Amino acid sequence: MGDGWVWYGLGIMLFFYGGPQRYSAVCAAGTAAVVGIFVFKALKRLSHRLRPCQVEPHCWSKILPPDQFSFPSGHTMTAFSIALVVSYFYPSLEGMLFFLALSIAVSRIVLGMHFLSDVLAGMVLGVVLGCASISIFASFGLA
Repeated sequence: MGDGWVWYGLGIMLFFYGGPQRYSAVCAAGTAAVVGIFVFKALKRLSHRLRPCQVEPHCWSKILPPDQFSFPSGHTMTAFSIALVVSYFYPSLEGMLFFLALSIAVSRIVLGMHFLSDVLAGMVLGVVLGCASISIFASFGLA
């Protein structure tokens, strides 16, 4: 579920059924996610940290990594940034969104794609990106 289709689906649903704040919510979440892609790609190139499945073959997972390096977890960063932003606009979805984000984070460890520190860094960076996106949209009166 962390490969984007859940977030694209959520964005489409919010766009059609999200009420008057739908544009701000979708744009703020999209901005956080896109900036996050640049951040995690840059950090991965700097860190060159091998993935757990490259250090030790995983006992049962045969899923191939989406890219070469491990630190930080981009899936986790995206999940937490979008969950935070959408929760800001739709507080009733907060529990479900953070449960989904945490499930994605845990899955990255279980699948042997990331170390715990990669996922924790992704969580922190995702929250920072989400807060920054909300702040920027609020400064323009859009949040």
